[in-house]
Amino acid sequence: MSLSKPLFSLIGTYLEQLFNHPVRTKSITACILATSANVTSQRLAGAKKLNQNSAFAYGLFGLLFGGSVPHYFYQTVERLFSHDLRFRKFFLFLSERLVYAPIYQALSLYFLTLFEGNSHGTAVKSVEKLYLPLLKANWQYLSLFVYLNFAYVPPMFRSISMAIISFIWVVYIAKKRRRFANKQAADKSK
Repeated sequence: MSLSKPLFSLIGTYLEQLFNHPVRTKSITACILATSANVTSQRLAGAKKLNQNSAFAYGLFGLLFGGSVPHYFYQTVERLFSHDLRFRKFFLFLSERLVYAPIYQALSLYFLTLFEGNSHGTAVKSVEKLYLPLLKANWQYLSLFVYLNFAYVPPMFRSISMAIISFIWVVYIAKKRRRFANKQAADKSK
């Protein structure tokens, strides 16, 4: 009982901030979740020393893009598809899967590589190598969660619920990117 009051107070404050300052709140939340997911991925991989550049890159990406881009995307599609449109949820789902997911996936691969201190050429190579496999995996593993998000989550909470789901996805992306970077480093040393 003694822990429930501070917890409910924290949740209440968070929801108040989400209502009054949605982009800022979602951006900070995305920053924390992306950084946590990257650190989790590194720990699961057995890293003895934390790659701070990678953790910083994921946090910066979450702060700059992880809150604002989903917020404005979900806001736009809510306006595009009227509430009396037949199969509205299906069209919302398709727009997310066929428009948002491909663009956001490319954006994330490119900027994460840049934010880690790599060159434009390295970022482009990363996108070329990882984009299609990650996009296919995204469509395969996250489509059900995206549909459930549109079907059952109120619009105010959609980007937050996807941020929580994205935590797992970011762990997966970080793992794939780390393998790619290790392979590139091994190829350079040959």
